Amino acid sequence: MIKESAFRPAWWLPGAHAQTLWASTVRRIRPPPTRAERLELADGDFLDLNWLEDGDGPVVMVLHGLQGSIESRYAAGLLNALRTRGYRAVFLHFRGCSGEPNRLARSYHSGDTGDLQILADLVAKRYPGIPSALVGYSLGGNVTLKWLGEQGRGAAVQAAVAVSVPLLLDRAATRLDQGLSRLYRRHLLGRMARAYEQKFRTRPQEAPIPLEQLTEIRSFWAFDDRITAPLHGFKGVDDYYGRSSSRQYLRGITVPTLILHARDDPFMTPDVIPSEAELSPAVTLELSEHGGHVGFVTGVIPGRAGYWLERRILTYIDNCLRA
Repeated sequence: MIKESAFRPAWWLPGAHAQTLWASTVRRIRPPPTRAERLELADGDFLDLNWLEDGDGPVVMVLHGLQGSIESRYAAGLLNALRTRGYRAVFLHFRGCSGEPNRLARSYHSGDTGDLQILADLVAKRYPGIPSALVGYSLGGNVTLKWLGEQGRGAAVQAAVAVSVPLLLDRAATRLDQGLSRLYRRHLLGRMARAYEQKFRTRPQEAPIPLEQLTEIRSFWAFDDRITAPLHGFKGVDDYYGRSSSRQYLRGITVPTLILHARDDPFMTPDVIPSEAELSPAVTLELSEHGGHVGFVTGVIPGRAGYWLERRILTYIDNCLRA
């Protein structure tokens, strides 16, 4: 089902970029106290988790976006909101995103659902009989939807929310080469290049390209073709984008799932939005004209912002898990 969103943007944050930048850079918020855990993996690598265990309610797994972490404003905001409502939660840092390079040459990518499966199995084991939900932002939203589609009826959650998802990765990569969106591309590629250099400085023999060639990479197409694809077993960027884009998995989702998306998202073009025929009966796609990328900021008084995303996510999870 596709429906229009009830979101109305703050009048003093007009346009997609104002919404996006306020939510990601201007907002001041810290995550609540959590218990850190390093999960050792069978392949010799590790996952860093942060557990919110104050409450006695359902468990919510939270996945961040590209180069995100628990310090990302959207993550901190949601975790604080979950704590207030008595939920338990676990935040998954994708490999290499917790402040320390992961051990293997491989890292994480938009279509990697294996580590999410490990987390879902862990939650099911530690909290038997307790309802659980999954929330993913941007890249983490793509992982969320792909995993739900792959698992079908085997998905070990009772509800899911995906926010500002690059449903077609090739379209998103192209959009970030255009107009003011190049600012986001420059920022993210810079962070990805620094993480790459930090990891491979002491193990250059494992790097897919020499460190000095990083300055030649100026687009996601180039980064994903020369680095992401070879590190993760893809034939090239087209193979990576084609196999990892989540839109093709939407028909296989059986868990009640809410997708929140703004038509003016500066990370992608409107043609990434699926048709009603591409959605399973379990999926609701809420579209708003405005909101930017993981923005959705409301407020009548300038400077006094409201964060609609957290309220909408909690309302949906409440309805699914606590009805």
